[in-house]
Amino acid sequence: MDGSVADIDLDSSARDWASLHLPFRWQVPPRYNIAQACCGRWATDRTRFALYYEDEAGHEEAWTFWDIQQDANRLSNVLGAMGVMAGDRIAIMLPQRPETGIAHMACYQMGAIAVPVSHLFGADALEFRLDHAEVRVAIIDAAGLEKLDAVRERLPLLRHVICVDGREAWAREWSALLPLASSRYTPRDTGADDPALIIYTSGTTGNPKGALMAQRTLIGNLTGYVCSHDFYPQRGDMFWSPADWAWTGGLFDALLPTWNFGQPILGYRGRFDPEKAFWLIQKYGIRNAFLFPTALKMMMKAVPKPKENHDIDLRTIMSGGEAVGETVFNWAREELGVTINEIFGQTEMNYVVGGCGAAYAPKPGAMGRPYPGHEVTVLDDEGQPVPVGEVGEVCVKRSCNGSLDPIFMLGYWKNPEATRDKFFGDGIDDPEAWGRTGDQALQDEDGVLWYQGRNDDMFKSAGYRIGPGEIENCLVKHPAVANAAVVGVPDEARGTLVKAFIVLQPGQKPSTELEASLQQHVRQYLAPYEYPKIIEFIDALPMTTTGKIQRRFLRNRD
Repeated sequence: MDGSVADIDLDSSARDWASLHLPFRWQVPPRYNIAQACCGRWATDRTRFALYYEDEAGHEEAWTFWDIQQDANRLSNVLGAMGVMAGDRIAIMLPQRPETGIAHMACYQMGAIAVPVSHLFGADALEFRLDHAEVRVAIIDAAGLEKLDAVRERLPLLRHVICVDGREAWAREWSALLPLASSRYTPRDTGADDPALIIYTSGTTGNPKGALMAQRTLIGNLTGYVCSHDFYPQRGDMFWSPADWAWTGGLFDALLPTWNFGQPILGYRGRFDPEKAFWLIQKYGIRNAFLFPTALKMMMKAVPKPKENHDIDLRTIMSGGEAVGETVFNWAREELGVTINEIFGQTEMNYVVGGCGAAYAPKPGAMGRPYPGHEVTVLDDEGQPVPVGEVGEVCVKRSCNGSLDPIFMLGYWKNPEATRDKFFGDGIDDPEAWGRTGDQALQDEDGVLWYQGRNDDMFKSAGYRIGPGEIENCLVKHPAVANAAVVGVPDEARGTLVKAFIVLQPGQKPSTELEASLQQHVRQYLAPYEYPKIIEFIDALPMTTTGKIQRRFLRNRD
């Protein structure tokens, strides 16, 4: 299997969902390795660019696949000399930068297990993940040295630390180690079901769980990636996403599938800024982007008419994590000339639902329909299908069209009970089992899914079941609002009241008149029971590093 579009057998001439989805069958080879698919097979062409890199200070680099492979080989030899063997865990705590991609390729081709850790984590979050995964080697940057130093004495299994741009007596220097190592390395012959990485999910309660992903997991993401970017790759495509490469969204929705097709990606190390985003899109000729709804809202508010100030020619935008909403959807279509393809998935079973504007017409604000190779439906608490138009839990079948779906994780690291609880049926090895996402949606008469919220984000007020997404999208349409989050708060009379947390646009000030205006705005567009009875103005919303609103923190305030 070479990972091309032909290998996953998608019909790029399809112009409806059925002809795209129904004929598809998975063809997962028994032997498969992510590093070989994403780099090794392209590295023979020394002119094929893999990565354009820039940092906040303006430093620029360009890397070919051959360059990446050479340093991945050197790093694999370094790790081998440190005693790393197949199955050992290697933490990668780096932002978007060349060394991040190199470290991933080195781990996968060794059969070691990569443990991506966000560079934004504090010491406690870092300690939990490195301890729980029993990490032997950590690859970090200078910003991570201080955090790791605070906890490394409590990590007895951590034997080696490699720092890519800093110095400490207890850390080895990347720049000193790699030049001494051979650039020749024979990759391990891995099976498709061999473990490749552990990604820790943020969760809603308790400690995060480590989703153990197989080498084949990348294959399961490819149909969604190709469809959400309107039959990627096309001539001249160039990809960028600000999504952190430590997360599923950054790895399996951006870096790895882009490299799987031998295409270049932009890596930018710096905080997200909406005006800088347009500048990068123009400078690097970005044609394909994965942008979270929060980022898109910021870009829309900061630069309402982007083509008046920028020479940009985007071909595709994919978005996920939260609902985009009609306001942003229509802005992208009118001002950028792009139809946003929304997608849905989660770490344990990613990229399973979404849009493909080139094949079937989108419904603004909808999650979309199952991508080829994934069987998705809405079930009740007993695991039974709910009627059309009723809300239930989004679930993904372990198999599709007679073959196991490669998108699924192998299980939660050192947590078999949580793995069992993730499924309706006889568990992860049962082809008829349904994986539970914990997300609520309804399915309309056309089979399109509409997101309603997380199980614990849904609430009832005066007898009505309410999801936050629709109200938040309505509030963002108001010219004074930069962002909004909605939760249910306790009330003696009604049980629960709708409360909105509002981040205002620059120059706007809280007032009772503005509160009334916002309430009337929601009344005008939504049902009477959905308008927020309580409004609180807030400087910033609590967000995950992947751009999702953390509503549980807002609920806890009340």
